[in-house]
Amino acid sequence: MGSTATTTVPTNADLMEVLASVGAAYFQDFAAAAARHGLSSSQAKALGAVQEPVPMRALAGRLGCDASNVTGIVDRLESLGLAHRAAAAGDRRVKIVVITDEGREALARIRGEMARTHQAFEAMTDEQRIALHSICAQVLPVLAGRAGGA
Repeated sequence: MGSTATTTVPTNADLMEVLASVGAAYFQDFAAAAARHGLSSSQAKALGAVQEPVPMRALAGRLGCDASNVTGIVDRLESLGLAHRAAAAGDRRVKIVVITDEGREALARIRGEMARTHQAFEAMTDEQRIALHSICAQVLPVLAGRAGGA
């Protein structure tokens, strides 16, 4: 994959457009797989966000929604046995969301059924996969507003 003299450097707008398109296509694949398991995309995304115990308010931040919306999401996950709430050790008023083994299995099944995403990644060479991972790891901390980065 060499560059040619006629290749132009993408503008910020070009990069934003292609990144948004990739994100939207990934999200559609994820949402369809989640729906096949009786979950909304927000509920499935919450499972991915609680791989370690997370306070309810922090979960709202990770999901990009209001804390009041997280209650319904976690209620549904609890009713399905995919997560549960626990009181924080330091402050029993703070509720921590904990994924269950069943929740981990459900998330793995959802991710495993994302056929279009798997097809796209499997079509990449090892070098392309390494490059994509490196670029995403460099860009994500800045987009997510976290200090540090590569």
